[in-house]
Amino acid sequence: MSRYINESDPKIVAEQALEWVMKETLSADDITTLSSETLDAFYHHVNPGFLEYRKSVTSGGSYAAIEWRANGPNTLLDIHGNEYLDCLGGYGIFSVGHRNPVVLAAVEMQLKKQPLHSQELLDPLRALLAKVLAKITPGDLKYSFFGNSGTESIEAALKLAKAYQSPHGKFSFIATHGAFHGKSLGSLSATAKPAFREPFMPLLPGFHHVEFGDIAAMKQQVKQCQQNGEGIAAIILEPIQGEGGVIIPPDSYLPEVRALCDDIGALLILDEVQTGMGRTGKMFACEHYHVQPDILCLAKALGGGVMPISATVATEKVFSVLFDNPFIHTTTFGGNPLACAAALATIHVLLSEKLPEKAAINGTFLLNGLKKISAKYPNLIVAVRGMGLLQAIEFNKNETGYAFASEMFREKILVAGTLNNAKSVRIEPPLTITKQQCEHVLSVVEKVLAKLA
Repeated sequence: MSRYINESDPKIVAEQALEWVMKETLSADDITTLSSETLDAFYHHVNPGFLEYRKSVTSGGSYAAIEWRANGPNTLLDIHGNEYLDCLGGYGIFSVGHRNPVVLAAVEMQLKKQPLHSQELLDPLRALLAKVLAKITPGDLKYSFFGNSGTESIEAALKLAKAYQSPHGKFSFIATHGAFHGKSLGSLSATAKPAFREPFMPLLPGFHHVEFGDIAAMKQQVKQCQQNGEGIAAIILEPIQGEGGVIIPPDSYLPEVRALCDDIGALLILDEVQTGMGRTGKMFACEHYHVQPDILCLAKALGGGVMPISATVATEKVFSVLFDNPFIHTTTFGGNPLACAAALATIHVLLSEKLPEKAAINGTFLLNGLKKISAKYPNLIVAVRGMGLLQAIEFNKNETGYAFASEMFREKILVAGTLNNAKSVRIEPPLTITKQQCEHVLSVVEKVLAKLA
C-alpha cells in the first residue's frame, strides 16, 4: 500500500503527483504506489461507482488498467507497459490519433506565448477558427460560439433557438427516443434515457420525444403540438445516434425532417458532437444526406484529442439574436487560445491528410468484415451497423455485450458499450487506424466470438 494513502498533507500528495507527471518511465515502486493511490483516490474522492463500471478493464479484480501514456497514434500503454489498440477513441475524441504531432506543436507554441486570453483584447485564433468553420460547414452556417464540451454546445444551441423563436411565440422542442445530447438540465431535457433524467425531474418544459427515423411520428407530434397551441422552436437530432447504439436512419429521414422544419418555421439543430470532424467518412454526417441545419453542434474531435473545445455554428439569421448584446451567453474559457490552436491544427490535419476519406475506406473494410464474422453467430449478435469509423455490434443481451468487451480487453483491444444502449458495443477507433490494424481487430473479434459461443 502507498505511504501516501492516509497522508494528510496536501502539499506532499501534490508533490508526489507532479513527480510522476515529470517522469518518462515508472519504476517498480512507482507502479505499486501509483496503482494503490489511484484506486484509493477513486474510491474515496472521485466516485466508487466508476471502479465498478470499469470492471471489464481489470485484471483479477485489481483494477490494474491504469492509463500511463499514448504509445502511437492508435495505441495506449497502461502503467504496467501493456499496449492496447484503441478502438474506442475516447468516445470519438481522437480522430487525428493520440498526441498528433501537428496539434501538439500548435498547442505547445501557443502555450509558450499565451495560454488563455485577457478577455478584453481581441483574440485572433478564435476569429480565425470561426472563419475556418464557416468555410467547411455546410450551407449558410457562418457564426460560431465556442465552449468547452458537447453539452455546452447543445446548451448554446437551445438558447439560440429560444432567443430566435420567442418573438414568434415558439417555445417547444422535438427530440427523439434514444437521443443523447448531454446531461446539464437543458441538454438533458433533450436526452432521452430515463435513468439519466429521473433523478433531476422536472426538467425544462416543452420537450417532446418521438421515435428516431420515423418521419410519420415526427409529423404526428408536430400536429399534436399545433393542436395544443404549441409552436415548435426547433427539432434537435443526431444525424446518426451515437450513444443510442449507432442507429442510422433511413436515407430519406433527414431531408424529410429538414423539409418539415421549413414548412412549419422551426429550426433544425443537428448534434454532430460525435459524428462530426470526419468520423462517418465525410467531414460532417449531414453531408451524406445533403442536409443543411440552422444550427450545428460540434465538440469531441474538434480539439484533436489534445484540448477540450466545442462550437455552436449557426446561420447569420439565427445567430443575429446575440448581436445587440453578445454578453447574454458567454463562457470564460470557451474559445481560449490553446483550444483554438488545437482545433485549427486538427482541421488542417483532417483536410491535408484526407482523414475523412480514409475513414470511409477503412470503415467500409472493417464493417464488411464484422458483418461477415457476425453472420456465423446469429445466436449472439442481433446486428452490425455503422458508417465510416462509427460502428457498433448489437448483442442479444447486455451480459453478452459486456462479456465481449471484457474479452476484447484481455486481447488488448479497447471497446465499450454505448451509454443509452448497453447491448451495443461501439467500435470507434482514431481515423488514423491502418488497414493492418483493422485486420487485427477482425481476427481478434472472430477469436472472442468463438470463445463466447
